[in-house]
Amino acid sequence: MTPDVSPGPVESFLGGARGFVDLVERLDGADLAGPGLGDWDLRSLVGHTSRSVLTVLQYLHQPAPTVELARAADYFVRIRELAAVLDPADVAARGRVAGEALGDDPAGAVRRMVAEVTADLAAVEGDPVITTIAGGMHLSCYLPTRTFELVVHGLDVAEAIQLRWTPDDDALAAALTVATETSIALGSGPPLLRALTGRGGEITSIV
Repeated sequence: MTPDVSPGPVESFLGGARGFVDLVERLDGADLAGPGLGDWDLRSLVGHTSRSVLTVLQYLHQPAPTVELARAADYFVRIRELAAVLDPADVAARGRVAGEALGDDPAGAVRRMVAEVTADLAAVEGDPVITTIAGGMHLSCYLPTRTFELVVHGLDVAEAIQLRWTPDDDALAAALTVATETSIALGSGPPLLRALTGRGGEITSIV
């Protein structure tokens, strides 16, 4: 019998998703055409972040025959490998398209996405193996990668408009765990630990 997906990854993801809804609701009146992150304006940054919910909705209906990536950290290691052959302009374009898709009511659009993914996750049986852009993964291993993105880019959104925003505690803890495990996988665990303990060190970016 396939074990049920642990409630931990699901609840952390949903906590991050609900926190993102709250954040986007606070953007009322903000200039969505203003600076966001890198080549993205604020709308595109919000759109890119919303894809952390949209991909879960999509991948839940794309079963994979085998597990190729056993951990969330493996996903980010693989994404770094893929980034070497992907056109950065394509990534930027997906963010802009996702931002435009939010329409005139980004908060409402994000709220509906989160309501849909909440219902879909409640209906999941076991811990299915799903197809992701990086390869087949158990849902319980993929969700922390989306929680990570929601937290990291949520902070980017808040920074872009100088808004004080604190992520959900469980989501933040999950994001930190993914960051730590990925740093170790990339060989930069010791510098990360030195930086966290105030000892400096050059840390390799994981995204």
